[in-house]
Amino acid sequence: MGISRAAVVDAALEVLDHQGLDMVTMRAVADRLGVQHNTVRWHVENKRRLLVLMSDAVLAGLDVAALPRPWEDRVRALARWCRGAILAHRDAARLLAGLATTEPNTYRFADTMIQTLLDAGFSHRTAAWANWTIFYLVLGITHEQQAHSPETPEHMMEFNDPEYPALSEAASHVAAGTYEERFEFALNMQVVALRVELDRMGDTAT
Repeated sequence: MGISRAAVVDAALEVLDHQGLDMVTMRAVADRLGVQHNTVRWHVENKRRLLVLMSDAVLAGLDVAALPRPWEDRVRALARWCRGAILAHRDAARLLAGLATTEPNTYRFADTMIQTLLDAGFSHRTAAWANWTIFYLVLGITHEQQAHSPETPEHMMEFNDPEYPALSEAASHVAAGTYEERFEFALNMQVVALRVELDRMGDTAT
């Protein structure tokens, strides 16, 4: 019985989840499917193409209809959904960070975020760049979370070095908090900055 491209991508994600990104190879996917290496290559051409399709599959399942309507709530919901989708797969942040993916699910997420900001009254440039800013925020903190299991570097709790007085003074806060708390803090800062920009645009218009 033949296999589909979707089956190849699903098998690749299973390898990712069980063994990590470094172990994702065309041969590992073929072994998981119980087929010849050339069968996998026929569906996805090469490893880079496989990784691109995997990264797009990570962002599958966005339910736009379920998103809240107010733009601030919608932006937050989109960012949280994206983070959850990435956290659902081992090493997924590193996978996405290393690729420029031009596939339907990736486009759908970006289109929804940009349309949300356009509808709120932002310029095309601000909407497009804010989409990148929020996506980079999600990728950055999620990559760190997936790469390092300890939430708090304990040596920072009592960091005290006269060469770095500000860092020493704020050391307990540098190390404090969960990844989720840090993400929400950073996301809130982005939304506040967007709100200020929208108010500024309104003042300029009047």
